Amino acid sequence: QVQLVESGGGLVQAGGSLRLSCAASGRTFSSGAMGWFRQAPGKEREFVAAIRWSGGSTYYADSVKGRFTISRDNAKNTVYLQMNSLKPEDTAVYHCAVRDNGYPSSMTIRWRTSYNYWGQGTQVTVSS
Repeated sequence: QVQLVESGGGLVQAGGSLRLSCAASGRTFSSGAMGWFRQAPGKEREFVAAIRWSGGSTYYADSVKGRFTISRDNAKNTVYLQMNSLKPEDTAVYHCAVRDNGYPSSMTIRWRTSYNYWGQGTQVTVSS
């Protein structure tokens, strides 16, 4: 059974930075992808960023492009989300998710339904 544990959330002022981590345990991955999604109060969970385990291609939501960077450490089975120039609208619970097989397209890699394991989430709050 795959387990995902997020860390690194917290309270930061607008313009600040945070680095989220997601450590996966239970197995190693050679295909599929890992993604970050976020959910603000009263809103649906939305795609933030994703990275393929093989090759390392990255994908971003337009709202975070140029400010957030996703990266991975395959040896540690860990994915990171570096968040810079944070805005109050980035406030949400951030969840990591893993798809443990296959090769999702550049479109489907952004879908929640493409992922089969989810973490519990970490709160990010950006004050104005």
